[in-house]
Amino acid sequence: MTKKTSIKDIAAKAGVSFTTVSIVLNGRANEMKISDAMAQKVLGLAKKMNYRPNHFAKGLRTGKTNTIGLVVDDISNYFFGHLAKIVEEEADKLGYTVMFCSSENNEGKSRNILNMLVDKQMDGYIIAPTISMLPELENLVKEKKPAVLIDRFYPQLDTSYVTIDNIKGSLDAINYLAKKGLKNIALVTNDTDQLQMMQRFNGYAEGLKNNNLPFNKALVKKIQFGVTEARVVKDIRQFLAKADGKVDAIFFTSNNLGIAGLEALRILGKKVPDDISVLCFDDNDLFRLGTPGITVVSQPIKAIARKAVELLVAQINNTQSVTEHVVLSTNMVERESVVPGDFPVLKFPNHLK
Repeated sequence: MTKKTSIKDIAAKAGVSFTTVSIVLNGRANEMKISDAMAQKVLGLAKKMNYRPNHFAKGLRTGKTNTIGLVVDDISNYFFGHLAKIVEEEADKLGYTVMFCSSENNEGKSRNILNMLVDKQMDGYIIAPTISMLPELENLVKEKKPAVLIDRFYPQLDTSYVTIDNIKGSLDAINYLAKKGLKNIALVTNDTDQLQMMQRFNGYAEGLKNNNLPFNKALVKKIQFGVTEARVVKDIRQFLAKADGKVDAIFFTSNNLGIAGLEALRILGKKVPDDISVLCFDDNDLFRLGTPGITVVSQPIKAIARKAVELLVAQINNTQSVTEHVVLSTNMVERESVVPGDFPVLKFPNHLK
């Protein structure tokens, strides 16, 4: 095994003291009146010898590790995967590395992950919180640890967050469908108390009311978190079959549900948009590249990530002393999955019910 290069190795090669090398590598050469020539020599040797700093040891000495902990639901999800990529890019520009963790919406796992990141002395945290994470987040606030919540937040918690206007996004979706003459609009969402999903449900209900469309519980399907993809597809298929003759459009509140819904419709032998119109909250490459393209309520992923990093680094550097609440707007991306409601409502063969 190749021996890891240490500060002592660089000092011996440069013919200077351990302290001199340490000062240069910590960016304090000018402050400590070390010549530019010596600083460049040390930095050149460090690069040539493939020196990698021990951030944990450095954190013990300085209280700063230049690392950020990022906790999201599922790093493989389109929204969180793209968000994580932008967070990493923006953090890197500012000299920070990012440690990614997926909670998988598992309450026990999410709390353990956050405690683990705190133990590793991250400089700050960007978190998409689960329902049961409140005690750990309250401790972060109490200990004045830099933290920014994304995608959802706790109204009672005094912390910065970056989210979107979920109610307006869903309201825009229903208004769009209603203006197309679609009257029997089904909703497929998750069965959860997470704030963002509750807000999307409320936007759906408000949209029906504003367009003088009745709210029908039989046209609302709530899918349990944590079940297999196959189970989600089956639940949606059975829901649509049971709603026989009552649905001319479906609104999915997440891209995962939308993908499962499209598979369910394929199994049922129904074509989008010929047989039924489809609109989804949040985009996905499958929606953009597939045929037909799926109309979506698109989230400003880049803006969310960049603002979250900006707020967090401001806290880390003590340039922001008050919490900031940022609510960004969504954007309707019109594709080919919605057509005017001038066709018969969806009918299913008896053997598929």
